[in-house]
Amino acid sequence: MGGLFGVVGEGDIVEDLYYGTDYHSHLGTKRGGLAVGNGPGIVRYIHNIENAQFRSKFGDDVVKLRGSRGIGVISDFEDQPLLIRSHLGSYAIATVGVIKNIDALVERAFKGKCLHFAEMRGGEINPTELVAAVIDREDSFEDGIRSAWELIRGSSSILILTEDGVLAARDKYGRSPLVIGAKPGAVAVTLETCAFPNLGFRVERYLGPGEIVRLTPEGAETVVPPAKKLQICAFLWVYYGYPASSYEGINVETVRNRCGESLARNDDVRIIDLVAGIPDSGIGHGLGYAGQAGIPFRRPFVKYTPTWARSFMPLSQEVRDHVARMKLIPIRELIQGKRLLFCEDSIVRGTQLKDTIQRLYEFGAVEVHMRPACPPLVYGCKYLNFSRARSELDLAARKAIAALEGPEPKNVAEYVRAGSERYEAMVAWIAQKLGLTSLRYQKLEDLVAAIGLPKEKLCTYCWDGVGTD
Repeated sequence: MGGLFGVVGEGDIVEDLYYGTDYHSHLGTKRGGLAVGNGPGIVRYIHNIENAQFRSKFGDDVVKLRGSRGIGVISDFEDQPLLIRSHLGSYAIATVGVIKNIDALVERAFKGKCLHFAEMRGGEINPTELVAAVIDREDSFEDGIRSAWELIRGSSSILILTEDGVLAARDKYGRSPLVIGAKPGAVAVTLETCAFPNLGFRVERYLGPGEIVRLTPEGAETVVPPAKKLQICAFLWVYYGYPASSYEGINVETVRNRCGESLARNDDVRIIDLVAGIPDSGIGHGLGYAGQAGIPFRRPFVKYTPTWARSFMPLSQEVRDHVARMKLIPIRELIQGKRLLFCEDSIVRGTQLKDTIQRLYEFGAVEVHMRPACPPLVYGCKYLNFSRARSELDLAARKAIAALEGPEPKNVAEYVRAGSERYEAMVAWIAQKLGLTSLRYQKLEDLVAAIGLPKEKLCTYCWDGVGTD
């Protein structure tokens, strides 16, 4: 998915920028980048963070940087921030989101016969460069950003480091969050609010969908007001987000606890000996379940956190599976002879989970029950990058539907309704393939209730196919 952090201050802001960006490392897969402005110039560093932590890659750079304004990014795959010079001036830009119609927009740009793009690995166009190219066709940053939003199918939240401050723009429908924070002498913008407390920032406000603000040492000034239509990604609370973060004023860990409680209320808790969560994001859900059910919460798997990252991050499925296996260490004493119930944030492909379940049986589990905190993922996300390598047909639910209906199913929408005959057949197929004693998903209405926002303010496309383009 990726993360953004920007800061403007009366004095040097480099330390805040360094640590604030680092607090987004759980969201990134490939690159980290910092751009710092000192006077009219901008200095930038970008490093590959696939096999090393952000801080270790940028530690030597930070001591060379000085400046009163800066932006940082943890990126899905592209090099960022980019340094641009155009009629709007010299600036640095970083984005979070996804452009589904990138080829059409590139072709549109070429028709002007006045643009070129630097190639990425494999010949891909850098999406952030494309956003910059669209912005530069207009007479102001604000008009350019709004033009980009009108053209993009997907989403794009944007930070722009200018000669006098930072522009922060939350994407058109607010699918990803941006939050303003302040402390004496500095103003910051972040995707994850967990970046604020240890740096001394307090949350000032959450940007609305399509809102654009200009950050200067004096504060944050709205230059484009927010729109009314909000479609924030509900999966932020289920999986993406860090437990200490809040979106729209709603804390991630609190929602995960409520998700677990809801799962337990709809379950027969007499069939299990202990509750666990698949580390890390499943732990909050599991704690909620255990508390509601009155069943002990234990950790039959512990994650080796010093070196292993989140297993969605490597682009190769083989590497993802290897990371998933190596990072979780089983504890036989908590597994052998037990009826175990695991809470998980979601079941995406199910390949890693199948191996995890098999290992539990190898270590002596009698039964393994699974309770995902969200409904089955039936549709691939159109609006954010969950994983660039994922095909919709690779989803566990889609594999089940294809097995039940054939390779070109016509009744996909009928598998969404919890409790329907087709839904139950899909869930049973997934449970059998994973080797589970039982599998029961969260109902969408219960997930929405756990988050606490009206459904019309949430993007739930990946579960029910309902979205706003």
